[in-house]
Amino acid sequence: MIPLDTLLTATNGTLHVAGNQTSFTAFSHDSRQILPGEMFVAVRGLRGDGHDYLLDALERGASGLLIEERVIDALPGDVLTRLEQANVATIIVKDTRLALRQYARAILALWHPTVIAVTGSVGKTSTKEAIATVLSRNFATFRSWENYNDLLGLPLSLGRLEERHEYAVLELGCDHPGEIAQLCAIARPHIGVLTNISPVQMQYFENIEHLAAELMTLFTSLRAPGTAIYNKDDKLTGELLSHLPQHDENTPRAIPFAPSRVRNVQVTWEGVRCTLPLSPDKQEGSREPLQLSSYLLGAHHISTMLAAYTVARHCGLQPAEIQQALTQVSPLSGRLYPLEGVNGARLLDDTHNASPLSTSAGLETLKALPARRRIAVLGDMLNLGDSSDEEHLRLGGKVRECADYLVTRGEQAALIAESARHAGLPAEHVFVTSTHEDAAQAVRDIVENAAADVVLIKGSEDTRMEKVTELLLIQPAQAPVRLVRQSPGWKQIVVMRPDRPTWVEVDLSAIGNNTRLVKQLIGPDVRVLVSLKADAYGHGALKVARTVLRNGASMLGVATVSEAVPLREAGVTAPILVFGYVPPWQMREAVRLGITVTLYAPEAVQALARAAQALDKTVKVHAKIDTGMARLGVRAEQLDDVLELIDTIATQPGLEFEGLYTHMACADASDLSYARLQLDRFQRVLALLDERGLRPPIVHAANSAAMLSLPAARFDMVRPGIAIYGLDPSADLRLPEGFRAALSFKTLVAQVKTIPAGECISYGCTYVTDRPMRIAVLPVGYADGFRRAPRNWGSVLIHGQEAPILGRVCMDQCMVDVTAIPQTRVGDEVVLIGQQGQITLSAEKVAERLGTINYEVVSEILARVPRVD
Repeated sequence: MIPLDTLLTATNGTLHVAGNQTSFTAFSHDSRQILPGEMFVAVRGLRGDGHDYLLDALERGASGLLIEERVIDALPGDVLTRLEQANVATIIVKDTRLALRQYARAILALWHPTVIAVTGSVGKTSTKEAIATVLSRNFATFRSWENYNDLLGLPLSLGRLEERHEYAVLELGCDHPGEIAQLCAIARPHIGVLTNISPVQMQYFENIEHLAAELMTLFTSLRAPGTAIYNKDDKLTGELLSHLPQHDENTPRAIPFAPSRVRNVQVTWEGVRCTLPLSPDKQEGSREPLQLSSYLLGAHHISTMLAAYTVARHCGLQPAEIQQALTQVSPLSGRLYPLEGVNGARLLDDTHNASPLSTSAGLETLKALPARRRIAVLGDMLNLGDSSDEEHLRLGGKVRECADYLVTRGEQAALIAESARHAGLPAEHVFVTSTHEDAAQAVRDIVENAAADVVLIKGSEDTRMEKVTELLLIQPAQAPVRLVRQSPGWKQIVVMRPDRPTWVEVDLSAIGNNTRLVKQLIGPDVRVLVSLKADAYGHGALKVARTVLRNGASMLGVATVSEAVPLREAGVTAPILVFGYVPPWQMREAVRLGITVTLYAPEAVQALARAAQALDKTVKVHAKIDTGMARLGVRAEQLDDVLELIDTIATQPGLEFEGLYTHMACADASDLSYARLQLDRFQRVLALLDERGLRPPIVHAANSAAMLSLPAARFDMVRPGIAIYGLDPSADLRLPEGFRAALSFKTLVAQVKTIPAGECISYGCTYVTDRPMRIAVLPVGYADGFRRAPRNWGSVLIHGQEAPILGRVCMDQCMVDVTAIPQTRVGDEVVLIGQQGQITLSAEKVAERLGTINYEVVSEILARVPRVD
């Protein structure tokens, strides 16, 4: 409960509208989740501003508003009028985040519960919940809300504190230096609990010792005389505690718990049990061992139970009371939560977050539970700093020890797969994927008709691995109440944080969908080769490769040998055809990589054969026929040259003649006469080869356009490119219904300013304002592939409206007119390709403005623009 008078006093706020409420049930900073009786707090975030949703909060029943004074004068008149007419308590403060902290400190001081603060690298939330559950047996106990544990979340959570609470058990998170001290300044804890110290959030800490020192700040920030409860088995904690002054009145009393002391540990689906040999001191009053149990899964939760036991004993509870209370402790969503899965599998949903320590603990639990087969589904472990690759590779051995199958999702997690194979996990038991759908399908394929399999699903928060769990639930309707991150806000978050404020979003699910549609279109007897030229048309070749191969493609195509290298280095073993010229000095590299080479001249045949013989390998080749494109290939009408090429290939040791193909010049046109001419020429070549018994196993001619417009060109294999990415082959040939564009190009507003009339905008003064204008500066330019000349993009989308580009596009920036979009602020999302609101700015529309084709638009987005999915 939040008393209005306490909130006003603590924050030095101004009551702009009195309203009828004198108290509020809680704070909420998400208008989509607010409940009647709650106060909406408008918070400026990294990607948005809560002040944009004031009216939405009112419509959903907010009983109060906490807003910043900077906004009041800037609000449109109609919005301000509606706020005042709503007649709900509206408090104006300088900074809403600061105001929340001020209130949290004030309410803790006013109601003075005993504050127990829990921190550590992993296990904080489970430990907080266990402590609060045990104390609740005898005392009115508050627990911080879910895992609201940072400088915003903790004060928001304390809006639920009530005067009756005797204890407040609070979780303190830490993702940057100094945060624990700031949180302790709010909470002023009496008792501190440190679960463990292991690598997490290492991108902001120099090393593990630096992180350890930060976490130890909890103990040095306790109110004197404080009590420090810690894991005695954690080496770093013990070392740092030994350096605290021993006879200082501010040094807390240290009480250890030691998981290594317990005996008879049992891990079952009913939870974890152990025997605690009680110490012979007077506090325990007994030498009899104590049986502890909870519904938590995994031996690592012995630490959770012991921390709760130690805190409860310190607070006066007797061993038997604690023993009984621990039996009420159950798993939390996303933390080794057991669920029923498809095909009789049992799921261990551990998708809340992931670090090396917690992932190892999850794997150990997978190993300990009874199962027919054990399947680990692992996503990336993020925020590990410079040690990220090393930590992922290190897990491979643990996977080999604990699991029978491994499915990974993400580029970092692929390193776990690589390491697991090296550790001895059979290659056919390892599946590397890039989408949630493909990861789930891989599991479905494994557990088909195989009940009693156990599936562990785990990954860092931003990898959203709960989506895999949802796809594997036998009752998907359970997801909103059983899984983590099911709120409307989380449901709308689909990408990880990019490395810069201009980025490309790639919907790999759309690429998987499009690949399946292609396969349905051509039928089961025709193969699919997906073109990955130009980094998969700007979409990211490696992730696209993994996705299409899991959704119906059996071969990949690249323009150059160098484009094949990163695919092979990443463990892609599927056949790869190089469409372009391979110079003699690259032939050995092509053979070494095991890629298929396009040949069209006898000299190249001989050079490749020499390279194959030198490496004692056989290389597959496809002969290229030029039927009217005038690009690479032997001319179709020169049948003697065609036969000479094929004969040379067939007689050279080390070469395997696998394929023959051509390429269509006009299959995307409304008039297909020339395409049919090309096809006739190719058919004559095939007839000759059939007559001589030289026809290879794979004949192919159809790119995306021909695949759609000329079914006769499909032969043994099709080579879709642009269709896989959900883009139309041309204005005359649209994709069938169901295909989805996979790429969006976005940036953020960097600055908003008013420019007076008569002022120049950008280089060359090609645009001069004819009136005062409000412009937004965007951090995107021609060095990102955002075209400058002879034509530019024309406009972009902001708040679902078109904002015209003004003046010349610079190398790294451009300016747009937002005079008609007054709500534009710094940090607003800007769509360069994609949809925003009801408006879509497609690659096709951009191409039309630029006087080019959609292929060029997406392929020219430069590599410095990060791709996220």
